[in-house]
Amino acid sequence: MNRWDRAGRVAAYGAALALTPYLLIKVSWVVGSLLGLLPVGTGFGKVEWVVLNSATIGMAGVGITVALALVRPWGMRIPAARLAFCSWVGTGFLVPVLPYAVLSSLLGSADGSPKSGSDAGPSTPAWEAALIQIGFVGMGVGLAVALPAYLRRRWPHAFTGRLGDGGEGSPRVPPWMVVIGAAVGLIWLYWAVGGTVGVAHRGERDLDWHVLSGVFGLWALVASAATWAAVRGRPARVPRWGPMVLAWLGSGSLFAWSGWKLPFTLYLAIAQPADAVLPEELALAAVLHLAAVGAGAAMLKALVRTRLASSNP
Repeated sequence: MNRWDRAGRVAAYGAALALTPYLLIKVSWVVGSLLGLLPVGTGFGKVEWVVLNSATIGMAGVGITVALALVRPWGMRIPAARLAFCSWVGTGFLVPVLPYAVLSSLLGSADGSPKSGSDAGPSTPAWEAALIQIGFVGMGVGLAVALPAYLRRRWPHAFTGRLGDGGEGSPRVPPWMVVIGAAVGLIWLYWAVGGTVGVAHRGERDLDWHVLSGVFGLWALVASAATWAAVRGRPARVPRWGPMVLAWLGSGSLFAWSGWKLPFTLYLAIAQPADAVLPEELALAAVLHLAAVGAGAAMLKALVRTRLASSNP
């Protein structure tokens, strides 16, 4: 076993271990709310709260399974497309927000009140909030190390070569996906720096909202630029792994986070609960999330097509 495989093994087991407390916390929230021992989240009824946290339990279970699949022998027998998709969504969820997690912790330390993040429940104790944060950061860092090691082991030729070696520049790859991705990213960045057009509730904008809007906006631009470079083969002779990795993470961020936020945006637009609002106009937010999901999925398809073409010039 070489050093890459050893690092990947440690990272994968560490990722699974880091996310396990999060899974147990979410199970306790569901059981506690059903038994009337814990309150439900603001803006949710009991049914909605149980469904929400049951979904996150399933997501955490999938994340732990994916992390173990990257190092266990049975992981090599999982269909490639299925494991790649789950890994793409998982890394899209976690890796792009690592800068936010670090910044959020620093900001929390500065004012003496730890930031629990958007996934915190009602009256979340500080130790639970810390475990949730550790789970996200640990899984993100673990996947960032374990996934490349797995790809190197299962597909030795993945992400090799340089742009322009062959297969790129196919006219069948439409440019609309990078245009839409860039447009969505620019709107998010505009909001992050204080823009008010499209913002319905200006008083609801806090520091976390600004930082997250900036992080997602930057990753949308990175995804657009990196995908364009990967599929067009420009600039030539740049190592292919760089644009491919950035496009993988950025497109996953577009798809995963907007796919997660879109149902909640639609729920708020339809149910209109009085105690839960978003800063942005709901119709515009829904359109942006739908566009981001479509662009992210199209980018992944383009990357896969480009990779196959460059492997079979």
